[in-house]
Amino acid sequence: MSTSEPPDWAHCAQDADPAADPVGCRGIHVPGHTACLAHLADADRDAYLAGLTPGASIDHRGTTFTEPLLTALLDALRAPASGHPHLGAARFESATFQDVARFESTTFQGAALFESTTFERDALFESATFQGAARFESATFQDDARFESATFERDAWFESATFQGAARFESATFQGDAWFVSATFQGDAWFESATFQGATGFESATFAGNAEFVSATFQDAVWFESVTFQGYIGFGSATFQDAARFGAATFQGDAWFESATFERDAWFESATFQDAARFRSATFEGAARFRSATFQGAAWFESATFQGAARFESATFEGATGFRSATFEGDAWFRSATFVEADEFGPLVCAGRLVLSGARFGGPVTLSGAMRRLECRRTRWSSTAEIRLRYATVDFAHAVFEYPLTIAAEPDPFMLTDGQPLAEDSLPSAYDPGVRVASLRGVDAAHLVLADLDLWECLFTGTVHLDQLRLEGACTFNTAPTGMHWRRWPPVRFTERRVLAEEHHWRASRPGAVQGWVPSTGRAAGPLQLAPVYRALRKAFEDGKHEPGAADFYYGEMEMRRHADDIPHSEKGLLTAYWALSGYGLRASRALAWLGTAMLLTIVLLMAFGLAQDDPKQTATGTVPAGGGRVTFEIDKDDPQNPSGNRFTGERFEKALNVTLNSVVFRSSGQDLTTAGTYIEMTSRLTEPVLLGLAVLAIRNRVKR
Repeated sequence: MSTSEPPDWAHCAQDADPAADPVGCRGIHVPGHTACLAHLADADRDAYLAGLTPGASIDHRGTTFTEPLLTALLDALRAPASGHPHLGAARFESATFQDVARFESTTFQGAALFESTTFERDALFESATFQGAARFESATFQDDARFESATFERDAWFESATFQGAARFESATFQGDAWFVSATFQGDAWFESATFQGATGFESATFAGNAEFVSATFQDAVWFESVTFQGYIGFGSATFQDAARFGAATFQGDAWFESATFERDAWFESATFQDAARFRSATFEGAARFRSATFQGAAWFESATFQGAARFESATFEGATGFRSATFEGDAWFRSATFVEADEFGPLVCAGRLVLSGARFGGPVTLSGAMRRLECRRTRWSSTAEIRLRYATVDFAHAVFEYPLTIAAEPDPFMLTDGQPLAEDSLPSAYDPGVRVASLRGVDAAHLVLADLDLWECLFTGTVHLDQLRLEGACTFNTAPTGMHWRRWPPVRFTERRVLAEEHHWRASRPGAVQGWVPSTGRAAGPLQLAPVYRALRKAFEDGKHEPGAADFYYGEMEMRRHADDIPHSEKGLLTAYWALSGYGLRASRALAWLGTAMLLTIVLLMAFGLAQDDPKQTATGTVPAGGGRVTFEIDKDDPQNPSGNRFTGERFEKALNVTLNSVVFRSSGQDLTTAGTYIEMTSRLTEPVLLGLAVLAIRNRVKR
């Protein structure tokens, strides 16, 4: 209300001056008089006060009170039994209290209306009881406002109120709604142990000093959106029984929520913490929403418990970040979050998913924890990083890292600084504590180290510089379904070897696929895509001096080349022969089987066609010239005769075996053979040493280190 405009009620107009103050005193007329209580004649004032009884309603809007005048008014309303003032409806709108306003232990049985009231000195409402609505909208408290242990049985309105001194509401009880929307607290605000049973609103309020809500209880929804906390803010051990809304709030000083309990959703979306944000041991029973929040100082969530979803999407952590011993019983979302200087993230426990997809880490960081799943799709690390996990399945598709990054499985529970192991009670005890990698697609593996990981289901297609991947410890891959499979003719037999999950998916998608190959939920990569993947992994194993592993991936590479559609039929036929004879030089048993078969066939053919009927005998023919002289002998040998009769005798078997064994080592036996036998021997001397060499090569590839 403008000072030049008269109020809406019949006012006193004392000291009105047409030039300086045309309105004058704004105090409402005392009933039956034309002056306010402050300007009423003494006799009339005494008569008015004498007519008041405890519980009477009063109306002193716009009146200016000194301490003696207020004391006289309250004494007239004091109940003899309790000795405290009892007021019915009390109207003090736009009133001015020039001295200390003492309303201690006063009971307001009706509405208490103090809108636009000015308290120039202390306003004392300790232990006051407001049985009706308490309205202090736009009131100005130029000194301390004391409402300790006050009880508001109905709604309490402090919207746009200004507290220039301390605002003390310790142990106050708000049984109805409490509204402090747009209020300004220029001094400290004390709400320790206060109880808010109804909805509570502090939207757009400003706390220029410290704000203390330690052990406060909020039984209904509470709104702190767009609040500005310029000093220290303390909610330690506070209890929020309904939704707590701090959206777009600004905390310029420390924000203490240690041991606070949020029984419903906690909203801190777009909040700004310019100093430390302390949520140690806090309990979030509902969803914890920190989307787009900015933590300019340290963010401490050690030992915090998130029973519902924890959402930190697009949040910015500019200082240290502490989630040590934090427990996430649901999913934890950090998608697109930014960690500028966080050097440690965990160890923590997450029974659901920890989503870091799109997040950015600006400095060296160690991420550790026990969790069901870790999603790091398109996550970016700008410095070295170490990820140590338990129980987790890791999805690293299209992650970007410019410096060495290690993903390792932790065999034992993480140890905390106090020497105690990290509690993993929220994870099923029967769950495998090993770490599985689901995907490395799109990753540049030049700086990637994997240690002791399960790669059975890992997708590698599209990984760059896979040949530079370092595999440490016991990294395990999927295996082919071994044994003979009779699903179609001819029967198929697979030997045990390391295979990629993508080969499982491809083979399972083919017509007539045998049982044991695991199908894919999406589109399976084909041989053209898998061959270079196998080739790169083979080189990685070779660089790591793991020849048996390299041999398995060489086998996989050759299998993909054999089944690819972009090779000529001649090359495909050659690869098929190479596979059939020796498993690409890696299956010694197959090469030895073919060698044995070739030797047996050679023996049979030699016995049947190659060995002569009888050993040809040498004949010496001598010529004696007439008259004596030198005798000339001519030695000849009969041509071997084709066999006839019983050809499969022990003697012939021994001769054929001798020829065959010499052929294996590429030697001639010197045995007399028929023409057919000569060709049989030549053929065996060409094929059998090759088969023997393939068997030796296969054995070497399996035992070489």
